[in-house]
Amino acid sequence: MSTPRTARAGNWEDHRVSPDTPATEPPVPAPSTDPPASTQLPVSAGPPRRPGRTAALAGAPLLVLTLLGVPLGLLWAAIAPATPVVKTAAGAVYGQPQPEQPIAADGWFSLLGLGFGVLAAIAVWAVLRARRGPVGLVVTVAGTLAAAVVAWQLGRRIGLGTYERMLATLPDGTAFTKPADLRAGGIELLFGVVPVPFGNLLLPAFGAAVVYTLLAGWSRWPSLRPEPEPTGWPGPAAGALPVGPAAPGATSWPAAPGATSWPGPPGGSADGVSSGPVASWPTPSTAPEPPAPGATEPPRG
Repeated sequence: MSTPRTARAGNWEDHRVSPDTPATEPPVPAPSTDPPASTQLPVSAGPPRRPGRTAALAGAPLLVLTLLGVPLGLLWAAIAPATPVVKTAAGAVYGQPQPEQPIAADGWFSLLGLGFGVLAAIAVWAVLRARRGPVGLVVTVAGTLAAAVVAWQLGRRIGLGTYERMLATLPDGTAFTKPADLRAGGIELLFGVVPVPFGNLLLPAFGAAVVYTLLAGWSRWPSLRPEPEPTGWPGPAAGALPVGPAAPGATSWPAAPGATSWPGPPGGSADGVSSGPVASWPTPSTAPEPPAPGATEPPRG
């Protein structure tokens, strides 16, 4: 009965590590570039968009921009000069050979309309944050175009009734004034049905489109919408194992239950890995030198 025990003991002795064998450290896994699954920040897809809500949010700024054409038209009618005319049998003619008033009226409308388009684009960009992008651009361009039409029609009609009455009742040769109107812009009917604006009537929409596009190009957010700033990467979750080699002086993590410990030299730590200095290990024996050439071989037998 003692032979198997001896064999088993010998087998155990064969697997023991000799003191002359240098200690082998367990392989250290390479640090992962991906954050642990428990520390990944959740990515929010945002609230779902409903077509009805989008139409309502787009319709309100469009209506506001259209109504802003009223004060724009009143301002243009107050600034633009009236043109002096003279009553004749054929109608009203210019009181001067080359009057400057019609050119000034076009110029004032262009400047006011361009400034209005720039301010409208900035306002829509700041107010309609949740719908920045194609929706905001379409709303801005359509609203400023509608405001330009309203401003033109309102401004040209201020004093138009008085002008028509004087043209119909005053005798020939009487001088009076005609209210401001556009000569470099207006609306034409395509195929006699579709109204198409042209000229300086398009300047408000042009200025709004350019400014809105520049704001989108200079935005620091890819989605054009304000995003929360990251406050820092969260720490590892409770119970997570460290990745990579431990820093000098750091506390080692306990081994998992049932894991095989690495053998160490006699007198090492409890987990089998020596924590002492390298000098405490015994120096391996030196291998014998080979015999010199021509040396006599020792007798065999």
